[in-house]
Amino acid sequence: MEKLFRPNPNSFKNTFCVFYEASLDSIHGLELQYDSKSGSKYYYTKVGMYRLSNHWGRLANSKWRLEPLEPATGAKIKLGFSLWTNFYADNALDELYYLEVNYLKKTVNYQHKMNPNYDKKAVLRTSFETTKRIKQIRNLFTLTSWAKYFDYDKLDTLREQIIYELIYTNKSLEDIKREL
Repeated sequence: MEKLFRPNPNSFKNTFCVFYEASLDSIHGLELQYDSKSGSKYYYTKVGMYRLSNHWGRLANSKWRLEPLEPATGAKIKLGFSLWTNFYADNALDELYYLEVNYLKKTVNYQHKMNPNYDKKAVLRTSFETTKRIKQIRNLFTLTSWAKYFDYDKLDTLREQIIYELIYTNKSLEDIKREL
């Protein structure tokens, strides 16, 4: 019988990771290796980790996000998978995060600077500053009252201009609006 792969439990502390939703069939035949007090279940393989859980995001001292399947499933408990190489160090002091926006879906997410897709153009920020910019961008996507002070032809174009500046510069939202 093959020996189970078990990473050091401390290797997950203070990490950022993006998991990708997977079918429950993916863990068929795998042995449950850790069952947390909060109800999350963990299955380890040599290449990565499966996590079955009903909660994602901030977890104790880590930030683990789940990218859902498309089309989204209605299940409350979701299985996510991530490669071991996608766990990155996290802390509150360093500028580790950049923002990615999907204008079609009107969503914004943060990514770690160690992500191989990082283009080195988006400004890196601390967790606190990243959270602040995410909130500003989400408000720009969902609210329209701020736009009444601008002369514009298309609201979506105005949104894109402001969001671009929020991602690629250190200018404050107030300064960006003032310059328009």
